[in-house]
Amino acid sequence: MEKVNLVVVVIAMVIAPNLVWGQFISSQEERARLERELAEVEQQIRVYENTIDDYRKQGRSLQGEIKKFNSEIGKLNLQIKAINLSIAQLDEEIVKNQGEIKNTETKLRFDKNALTAALQAMYEQDSITLAEIILANPRLSDFFSGVNSLLEVQDNFRATLQKTIETRSQLLDQKEQLALKKSDKVSLKLYRDSEKKLVEVKKQDKDEILKITKGQEERYQDLLKQSRKTAAEIRNRIFEFLGGGQLTFEQAYKLAKSAGDVVGVRPALILAVLDKESALGQNVGRCSYRTAMHPTRDTPIYLAMAAELGLNPETMSVSCPNSDGAFGGAMGPAQFIPSTWKIYRNRIVEMTGNSPPSPWRNFDAFVATALYLKDSGAGMENNPDTIRRAAAKYYAGGRWRKYVWTYGARVLSKSRQFEEDIDALTGS
Repeated sequence: MEKVNLVVVVIAMVIAPNLVWGQFISSQEERARLERELAEVEQQIRVYENTIDDYRKQGRSLQGEIKKFNSEIGKLNLQIKAINLSIAQLDEEIVKNQGEIKNTETKLRFDKNALTAALQAMYEQDSITLAEIILANPRLSDFFSGVNSLLEVQDNFRATLQKTIETRSQLLDQKEQLALKKSDKVSLKLYRDSEKKLVEVKKQDKDEILKITKGQEERYQDLLKQSRKTAAEIRNRIFEFLGGGQLTFEQAYKLAKSAGDVVGVRPALILAVLDKESALGQNVGRCSYRTAMHPTRDTPIYLAMAAELGLNPETMSVSCPNSDGAFGGAMGPAQFIPSTWKIYRNRIVEMTGNSPPSPWRNFDAFVATALYLKDSGAGMENNPDTIRRAAAKYYAGGRWRKYVWTYGARVLSKSRQFEEDIDALTGS
């Protein structure tokens, strides 16, 4: 029996490592497959982004052309309006001219009749015999006076008639000129109308192309949105392999959003800083406080905190000293050293309601990160300079200027990636 058990143990010792190794190989293969898929999706995202950018450029160009056509149509409308006003004015002048012609012709008829009557009187005067003249006019001077008056009237009527004829001729010329002007204006209006129709047709063509372009852009926007969501889901899987610890990406986002909402800091920035600090809680340190922590500044605070939380300080891990000789001792996902945690302790309690707060409790750590970033100048705005500066301060405190374009720049890049993943996963 003992022999059998020994064989079983030996076999188990041989098989168990093989199983573990097989699981490791499987995980590595799965991670490599996911990374290949992510690279393909990210490449497709870039293609979609470039296509959308092309359609946007086409759209802006088309909108410029349409705007130009609208200006031309507006100009032609004003020109047509001016022509219509000119035609209306000419119509008024033509009506006035026709009235003057009618009055002149009436006066002409009157003058003709008067002149005819005068000529008839002269004719009758010429037909009277001398005896009749003497009998009708006892004084011969009266007769000649009447003859002279009749001649004078005749001359006046003749002059008036001539003037009326000339006036009528001028009015008829004016009528012809007005008719020609109106004809020219009507022809010009027809030309402008045809120009306007041609421009409207061109504008309609561009409107249709713009509509198609926008439709294509929207279609690629949908494809891009779906690809980004797919990429975010793949990153989430890789996140579980590489840095997720006990948190999925969705869980980490929910914590960051809750902390961000409470404090007033962008969730993506909180995630980016925590990702750089501890891989969102996976890498919280591998050293003991005895070898890593500042003995006078941090160790007493750490021991008091552990006692308050009911934790064994000897079994808790903290960050190791830096390669440049600086003390370690940073705790939990947020990687606060005890003296800094103490500064934020009461504010964390106010925000979370957790008393005492724990640097190893995820929500407390997320809120602590948000508070520090807020104090460093970051908030809900997405200003690159502000983000780099706040991240550098989080990492190096008073020496932050040395790390703006290293640590700060990496946090900025990561926060943008997280922003895209958040948008994709939440459908924003």
